[in-house]
Amino acid sequence: MILFNITYSIDPKIEREWLRFMKTEYVPMVKATDLPADAKILKLLTELDNGAVTYSFQFFFRAMEEFLTYHHTFADAHQAKVDERFANQYATFRTLLEEI
Repeated sequence: MILFNITYSIDPKIEREWLRFMKTEYVPMVKATDLPADAKILKLLTELDNGAVTYSFQFFFRAMEEFLTYHHTFADAHQAKVDERFANQYATFRTLLEEI
């Protein structure tokens, strides 16, 4: 199993609107590709006092080939949708992990 984790640190002023968008538009858009086997949204509880709120979006792929198809075909367009709506109001980083 391959885990694609996207961590977002967002401005608390936009948290409700951003989370609604991510739950109702972003995650369904990713799942509509039929490539991830599962998806989860988690909120970081051990937050540093940096004035932001942090969420982890986890997408599980059965094989590396499925992740690579998603990454090369859909990922940039999906992230662009977030950028269109919330540019300069968040920071993000991605990690790719393999279940052992």
